[in-house]
Amino acid sequence: MVVFQEHSSSGPIIQDDEPVRVEPVEPPIIEDDESSGDDNDDYNIEHDPGLRAPISSYPVNDQDSVRRAYIALGPCRPMMKKNNFLQHDCGDRGKFPGGDAFVEEGFRNWNMKGNFEEVKNVVLGNAPGNCQMIDHKIQKQLIASCAHETTKLVIEELGDECFAILADESSDAYQQEQLALCLRFVNKNGEPVEWFLGLGHVEDTTSLTLKEAIQSLLIRYQLPLSKIRGQGYDRASNMEGHANGLKKLIMDESPSAYYVHCFAHQLQLTLVSVAKENIDCQWFFGQLAYLLNVLDMSCKKIRMLRIAQAEYMIEALKLGEIESGQGLNQEMGLARPGDTRWGSHYRTVMHVMHLYPSIKKVLFRVGKEGKGAKALGAQTMLRVFNSFEFVFLLHLMNEIFGYTNDLCNALQKREQDIVNAMDLLEFTKVELDVLRKDAGWEEFLKNVTSFCEKHKVKVVDMDGKYIPIQRSAKFYRGATNYHRFHADMFLGVIDRLLVELNNRFDEVNTELLRCMQAFNPANSFSAFDIEKLVKLARFYPDDFDLEEINQLHFQLRLYIVNVRNDENFKNLKSLAELSMMIVKRDMVSRYGIVYKLLKLVLVLPVATASVERIFSAMNTIKNKLRSKMGQNFLNNCLTTFIERGFFLQAKDEDIIKYFQAMKERKVIL
Repeated sequence: MVVFQEHSSSGPIIQDDEPVRVEPVEPPIIEDDESSGDDNDDYNIEHDPGLRAPISSYPVNDQDSVRRAYIALGPCRPMMKKNNFLQHDCGDRGKFPGGDAFVEEGFRNWNMKGNFEEVKNVVLGNAPGNCQMIDHKIQKQLIASCAHETTKLVIEELGDECFAILADESSDAYQQEQLALCLRFVNKNGEPVEWFLGLGHVEDTTSLTLKEAIQSLLIRYQLPLSKIRGQGYDRASNMEGHANGLKKLIMDESPSAYYVHCFAHQLQLTLVSVAKENIDCQWFFGQLAYLLNVLDMSCKKIRMLRIAQAEYMIEALKLGEIESGQGLNQEMGLARPGDTRWGSHYRTVMHVMHLYPSIKKVLFRVGKEGKGAKALGAQTMLRVFNSFEFVFLLHLMNEIFGYTNDLCNALQKREQDIVNAMDLLEFTKVELDVLRKDAGWEEFLKNVTSFCEKHKVKVVDMDGKYIPIQRSAKFYRGATNYHRFHADMFLGVIDRLLVELNNRFDEVNTELLRCMQAFNPANSFSAFDIEKLVKLARFYPDDFDLEEINQLHFQLRLYIVNVRNDENFKNLKSLAELSMMIVKRDMVSRYGIVYKLLKLVLVLPVATASVERIFSAMNTIKNKLRSKMGQNFLNNCLTTFIERGFFLQAKDEDIIKYFQAMKERKVIL
């Protein structure tokens, strides 16, 4: 049957004795075979696959020609303007049209598929119908491509340099043990840097399992264990064990991979030990915990505390005790402290001192207006809070934490070098030693007395004079036992802290670190010592042969004369500044052996703060609402999130190329 149309009002007429030929739906216009032009012009084929008519819609005899025309056009990659493609500059909210307002508006218009309506209209509407890439597997592959190119840039920056490893383990939201690994090395600008390499799941935390996990991460990026020149962990037995700890297993592979216990962690352990072994400190922190229980930080009591603080600030402004606008928006900050984050104790102590009159007023009000156990607890705490002993210890803890908190923050900087860290530790010891002298004791007691008089706390009668701190009968003559008790308390806490600092930071006394101090540029290179630096080079037999060690003597003599006479080197205070200045002044080729030794010193880690920051990021990405993330997906998300600076440097072409090569795909991007 043949279907044909007649140009008349009667419509199509069907003849039953002829075969039927089905006409294509909206067929393209086919020109005569002898017409000029290529196949694309003949068939009017769209370049975009999403807009092309199906091949089956063409006549059977023409379909092969249409296929050849498709092939001749090549792969389609729609050219779009950057300002119309909203996901081009991912990771930077400021690059979206409208800035933060656009992002906030997009969250309000978020649909069930998890896409912005604005993005959907612009991007998905222009994508081919069979290549929108919204499947979860495709999106994970895209993230894996981004993570691969991000880590690739980190490895390219490392190059063939030696490096140190920083590692620690922690459990994630799904209670799986995770090992985080960071690399520390000196980049091409002479700056010591610490970058995230990867995260690995470990079945247990034995030293052998941890070593295999570290080795697996390094081998993935073709980094041999023999290139390791430093290790940074905490002081757990599986890490530091001399017989079969992780430190020992790594040093078996690389004898020059020297271990340094995290300085910041040692400082935390020092403060915890002092607080737990001193009975007066135990009493103080016990009362501090009881205070937090009484206040319990309910909405009602927080509001009472804010009102009381505002009233106190207004009164102080009237009396001229503070400047206008100072401290009016102070944070409450009375969070419960923990032993592993000793900085939280300092913040709590600092805020209790600042909010002292307001807390006192709230305790009085709760004790008077409350009922039962809460009222009794508030009255009990008010008596303790209003005592000279509590105020005395509050100021003592504030002094100690104030000195050590600055040291702790300085130790956690990524660019910190171990020689400067040792100097900071020594400065802190000197300050604490000055505090325990007569002048320091008198100044401290004067501050405590002034605080008590200001807030109407009964002061111990000192008979018009201060009691010197020395343990001598002539200094204690005429003083009561009560006076001696406070002097001994003050001296005992500081002495115990100094002893703990000396005992725990035993690495400072090792021969390796004493030799490293000869590189210190402070005070016009006053610590410079050729013999110590040559001895330091012998600690690295795989990096310096006999000829280089012999040549090192001569290079060091020329080097020290040059840097002492160069104005650019006069005000340097750290090894990191020295290294960057050598690169900036183009002196690397001239003093190549000296610079290689300097880089080995800078590679040694000071603290594992970078690893701790990774765990904080991990808890943000893998939380209780999405606790079952796969290991590879978690690692890829962390890489692009933590090293977003490298991620933004990655080229779109490289990411697309890697994504295209992951598997055979229907469309060439």
